[in-house]
Amino acid sequence: MNEQALIRRMAFLAVFQLDTRSELTDEELTTSVLHGDDPVLENASPGLSQQRTAWDLARAAFEDRKRCDDVMKNLAPEWPAYRQAAVDRALLRLAHYELYSGRVPVAIAIDSAVELAKEFSTEKSPGFINALLDQAAKRLASKSEAREVPGAGADSQAGAAARKHAGDEAEP
Repeated sequence: MNEQALIRRMAFLAVFQLDTRSELTDEELTTSVLHGDDPVLENASPGLSQQRTAWDLARAAFEDRKRCDDVMKNLAPEWPAYRQAAVDRALLRLAHYELYSGRVPVAIAIDSAVELAKEFSTEKSPGFINALLDQAAKRLASKSEAREVPGAGADSQAGAAARKHAGDEAEP
């Protein structure tokens, strides 16, 4: 497993834990995530730098959960956050944060969430997650394109996403 996939896996599990208990120290996240029942993490033995990156990513995604929940509720009003399976909600929040922060390319954020859903969630979850994240990414791309100003240089999707994440816009 490559380093980014390992970090994302740990971050997903940490978002899941944060959703349950909100305030967790790095030590508590390490205990609950790395000493749980995940043989992949057990065999990978992630280093402190990877753990720190994962915990920072998880906390950022968790702090941005309201934005994600609002977007997902807008895209699928019949499935607000409180009705989603906890695993699906954690995956959506992490991938949504990655999309809007520009941390990784859209395809990687979506594909990673779908793969983790195949492993950790129900049979229908990968399709549900893929559909919602794909719609969110298309909205983000259309907002990015609308923000481009002729003569000022092309605005990257990541740059627009970073501004959006910084609070320039409340809704994608």
